[in-house]
Amino acid sequence: MRGILAAVLVFEGLVVFFATLVAKDLSDVDSTTVWWVGGTAAVACVVLAGLLRRPWGITVGSVLQILLIAAGFVVPTMFFLGLVFAALWFLGIYLGRRVERQEAPAGGASDDR
Repeated sequence: MRGILAAVLVFEGLVVFFATLVAKDLSDVDSTTVWWVGGTAAVACVVLAGLLRRPWGITVGSVLQILLIAAGFVVPTMFFLGLVFAALWFLGIYLGRRVERQEAPAGGASDDR
């Protein structure tokens, strides 16, 4: 599960970075503000991808998804991008847990001899 979530975060970081490049030219918001929001978000995504092995990694990643949606108040495109990646994030968690449940050995079952 963590590998899928790390991939989502790395791709999200790249998309946020490129969206920041576009937003600085198309947005009415000051370029410095756009770079602070977009740059911080992009770096946070990539750094967090490496921290997913920590017990709190998935929780922090979920909070990051909410913050990226909220970044839409600064750069309106982030509402859409944040929702798309949040959907991918939570789908990755759901499917990852489902696979882990299926791969887990049956509770207390012994090997047939």
